[in-house]
Amino acid sequence: MRITILTIFPEIMESYWHSPVIQRCIDKELLSLKTVDIKEYAKGSFRHIDDSPYGGGAGMILKCQPVIDALRENQHDNSHVIGLVPIGKPFTQKKAHELSGKEDLILISGHYEGMDARIYDECDELISVGDYILTGGEIPAMILVDSVARLLEGALRKESTEEESFEDGLLEYPQYTKPREFEGKKVPEVLLTGDHEKIRKWRLKQSLLITKNNRPDLFAKRKLKKEEEELINDK
Repeated sequence: MRITILTIFPEIMESYWHSPVIQRCIDKELLSLKTVDIKEYAKGSFRHIDDSPYGGGAGMILKCQPVIDALRENQHDNSHVIGLVPIGKPFTQKKAHELSGKEDLILISGHYEGMDARIYDECDELISVGDYILTGGEIPAMILVDSVARLLEGALRKESTEEESFEDGLLEYPQYTKPREFEGKKVPEVLLTGDHEKIRKWRLKQSLLITKNNRPDLFAKRKLKKEEEELINDK
């Protein structure tokens, strides 16, 4: 997979490529990463990349010309272009799986008060990483790269990604390691039994309860199986 990030702060992105999982993907040639400095495509001696919005308003807007020129010079026939902006559709684990199957991704990192809307016309889709405001799209780009890269075959052991939060629509069950007791808090006895079926049911029940309490929106979407109904109702 090839991922290209268009940004006005390439130094922020490049420092992140040395994190363990990303570096492993690069070393195994599962992933190729490139950062493109939008400022290099700005015209004029001062290379302005932003301007005030037509119609008035606070803040500065990222101009369309340098962004679109940067995009078109780095775009390929199979490129899937994503604008990382607050108005985009929410990023989910399902979307991460979908994007992990792409050969070429180009991520446009917004900044300032926003981007000229004509940039959106160049995108295949717009994505938001959450209902909050950041100073730029660099962190969202890192989030997307991280979540997609770890799904590439060979990046992690397959088992490491199968029972994680959001993979099956539920949040992950609690996990414990040594010591068995710490400051009076003990590891649940069921995890020490060696009974795999009991452990499976306990973990499923905990996932259901945690999802119901912490993410009722996710729980409401789930069509419970008979076993799940019995577990959630078992006091």
